[in-house]
Amino acid sequence: MPKDWGQKWKIGFIPKINHFIMNKSLLAAIVVIIVGSVSAYAISPYFTESTIDEAIPAGAINQKIMMEETMMEETMMEETMMEDESMMEETMMEETMMEDKIPIMYRGTFVGVGDGIHDAQGDTYTISLEDGTSVLRLENFKSTNGPDLFVYLSTDEKASEFVNLGELKANKGNQNYEIPDGTDLSKYSNVLIWCKSFGVLFGSAELSSQ
Repeated sequence: MPKDWGQKWKIGFIPKINHFIMNKSLLAAIVVIIVGSVSAYAISPYFTESTIDEAIPAGAINQKIMMEETMMEETMMEETMMEDESMMEETMMEETMMEDKIPIMYRGTFVGVGDGIHDAQGDTYTISLEDGTSVLRLENFKSTNGPDLFVYLSTDEKASEFVNLGELKANKGNQNYEIPDGTDLSKYSNVLIWCKSFGVLFGSAELSSQ
């Protein structure tokens, strides 16, 4: 063995080994940080909640329904003022009640995934507005919170083909979403609460025409 072998080991190999170990440690630390960040991003929303309470849009068309209640009272009053004379009075009263009705075109009820983690409950329906547009309304809504949740109108529960209505405003409460012009609700008839980042369904509602 060469006399200077030990010296070469100290000068050449040991620094390389230390450098390798440090690189592996740094890589491991980076992996831990990334995994931790992703886990925190994915899990933390489950421990937070948000609530919103939007009113029904002011532009909703109020359809008036006429409800007529007719009450007929027939009163026969017989008075003998003269011989063989009688009087009969008949009174008819009509009461008309006016009732406002929201012009709902489609309606559905949310059903959760049922896996014990992802869930959505409440009602949803579409409302026609005076300017010709429509909105999707979530009412008495409640869902499990999660990361990157969006509201989709989809052809199925897998979001194979969908119209994105925007990010879920809150996981609790009444909320409105504008439906893009030309959206065929007979085709995009499933309302999905969808996690965009992980491609996970939280709950859905199938719309049916009213």
